[in-house]
Formats: sequence, structure tokens, C-alpha cells
Amino acid sequence: MEAIVLYPVPAMGHLISMVELGKLILTHHPSFTINILITTPPFNTGCTAQYITDVSSTTPSITFHHLPTISLLLSSYATIEALTFELLQLNNPNVHRALQSISQTCTVRTLIIDGFCTPAVAVATELNIPTYYFYTSGASSLASFLYFPIIHENTTESFKDLNRLLYIPGIPPIPSSDMPQPLLDRSTKVYEYFLYCSTHMRKSAGIIVNSFDSLEPRAVKAISDGLCTNSPLRLQRNDAVLKEGQFGYFTIPSTPLVKPF
Repeated sequence: MEAIVLYPVPAMGHLISMVELGKLILTHHPSFTINILITTPPFNTGCTAQYITDVSSTTPSITFHHLPTISLLLSSYATIEALTFELLQLNNPNVHRALQSISQTCTVRTLIIDGFCTPAVAVATELNIPTYYFYTSGASSLASFLYFPIIHENTTESFKDLNRLLYIPGIPPIPSSDMPQPLLDRSTKVYEYFLYCSTHMRKSAGIIVNSFDSLEPRAVKAISDGLCTNSPLRLQRNDAVLKEGQFGYFTIPSTPLVKPF
């Protein structure tokens, strides 16, 4: 039996998006099993328990694996983002054990992670499992995030202090102060975390992004042509998904996740 493992951020919106991706994969590849790793953070993430129960009862090919709880003091972190990144870094041993456990009964073909879960790339690499990112926003946001390290390398100032327009391939110019709040101050730990995630995303087996050609043609072309990463990424259209009114793209620098939809 072949399995795909999904590893979302422990927040309701991210969990639902990852579950829907799992359902979509099963629609086109019903022979796979989907295993979802669940982290329990020390803060409220929404009412996920009932949702997980409902999915488990209606979609038996999706299995949830609850990782051991890691105790962190919420007041010790300046932001939820900082706590989340720390939690997911400390979670690596649990992810390693979960992947090994799943591998005892299945062949794990792929690990698909949320951007926050980048520390797990090291675990998957050690176990020779290809890692894909699931980027839940659109191609324009992805273009900005992939280009982030290039901006970082070409300035020593924080976005909050630049006071100029940023020209990012594939999207309209944006004021530097309008960048996402966690990225505004390059001296913070959260900024370092996001830079780390963006850098590793470029090196992954591929990126799954919620977009399609006619919706964001400039952003899709900029990513495909390598303008956001200094190296081209091959885009593979998800035709079967598009026909059902859904949308999605794989950007595939190396090997495909599964046979094309």
C-alpha cells in the first residue's frame, strides 16, 4: 500500500485546506492512503476535534496521527508565529517516529508540508522521502514569498524602514511597509524563520499552489520563468482538477508527486 503524508500547521484554516487536498488526491488516486500528522499547540486553534472526527468517519482512507504534546509557555514568545515555529522545530523527533511508524505498513511516497513546517524537511530527507510544499494562498503571494530572499540579499534595511516600492516579478509594485507584518523587522526571530522557510521552499521537490493560469497569468509566468528564484520552475497543469471547477498547479523542479492528475 502506498501512502502520502500531510503535515499542516495546527490551525483550523490550515488543517481544512490540507484535508481538502488529501480528498482531492484520493479522488484521482484512490489507491493511496492519506495520513495527516496533527500537532497540539499550547493555544486555541479552533474546534478541530469534531472536524477530525467527522472526516475520519466519512473518509476512511484519511487517517489522523496525533503527535505527542510539547509543552511551551505562551508568555515566553513575542508572537504566535514565533511560538509556532519553535513548536514545529521541537516536533521533529515526533514527526520522525510517525513517518517510521507509517512506513511499517505503507510505502510513503511523499510528505506534503505547510510552509511553517519547514523543519520537517530534514526528517524527510533523512528518510529519503520527497517533500512538497502546499502553499494555500495564490500564485501572486507565492511569487512574493519566493522572491523574499532576493530582496533580503540586496538590502540591509528592514521593510519597515525602506520607504520605497518593491518591484517583485509577476505582481504590481507594493510599498515596503505593506509587506506582511512578521517580515517588517529583519532583526526579529520570526523574520529569520520566514526567510528560512522561503529559502528551503525553493529546494523542495515541488510546490502545490492554489491558482491557475487565467487567474494570475503574470505571477504564474514569473514563477515558471524563474524570475522569482533565479532558476526556472516547470509548471504542470492540473487539468482533471480544473475540469471539476477546482484549481491548482504543481511547480515541479524534480520528480512528480504522483502520476499527473
